[in-house]
Amino acid sequence: MALWRGDLPLRSAVWTWAVFGGLLVNVTTSLLFLVLLTFDQSWPALIVGYGLSVPYNIVATVGVWRSAARHDGPGTEADLARGATLILMTVLSLT
Repeated sequence: MALWRGDLPLRSAVWTWAVFGGLLVNVTTSLLFLVLLTFDQSWPALIVGYGLSVPYNIVATVGVWRSAARHDGPGTEADLARGATLILMTVLSLT
């Protein structure tokens, strides 16, 4: 997978996979988590809510980190992308 290997351009890794993909996956799994809880399905809710989103968040973070290492632009862009992705994915994983 190109994202995991860091083969994607940094901009694509951050915006497509971390920001847009991360929000899509995490909002979807959070909604499913809440729906399952309303039906008193605690274990399935945990599996959907965290078992799907957290692995995605880890892959996206590692992918951005590795893409940042290969980034040809200013080092501050790479550092900002790493930091912002780490914060975003941590917040999304905890909510």
